[in-house]
Amino acid sequence: MELLIGKVVKSHGIRGEVAVEVFTDEPDVRFAVGEVLHGKQAGKKRDLTVKTCRPHQKRLLLSFEEVPDRTAADSLRGMQFFAAPLEREEESEEYYDHELISLKVIHEGEQVGEVTGVMDTPNRKILEIDYAGREVLVPFVIDFVPEIDLDGGTLTITPPEGLLDV
Repeated sequence: MELLIGKVVKSHGIRGEVAVEVFTDEPDVRFAVGEVLHGKQAGKKRDLTVKTCRPHQKRLLLSFEEVPDRTAADSLRGMQFFAAPLEREEESEEYYDHELISLKVIHEGEQVGEVTGVMDTPNRKILEIDYAGREVLVPFVIDFVPEIDLDGGTLTITPPEGLLDV
């Protein structure tokens, strides 16, 4: 499985830099100088080696070894970068969104639905759950989601009374 980690929005300046919208929690790792990014654009694949990286207005400005000037950078507009998920520590209580999606939801000992999506908000994640044919939102906090079994493909919820009725 490959995850979308960024997308070229536009070229920047005359030296071949591009502005990249970042879609990863680990931009320092994913876009580090020397990293090879796997790009896809209009059905074509291209690997690019990061030459420089710096923050700029909630985006990153990147230059690549293979892109010498603005003309070449302009041709990258719309390119999406993909990468395999990062390995996480076994005992970590952090979860990637793709690990949570499709988990079966257990409530009071019975399967009641499935996680269909994850919303990232400034303070926490919110799980989108298909619960009996309708979507409910459950904050991803230990009080409401006390147990996650990735190997078993389940997630147990203990929502407060009324949350599932909304």
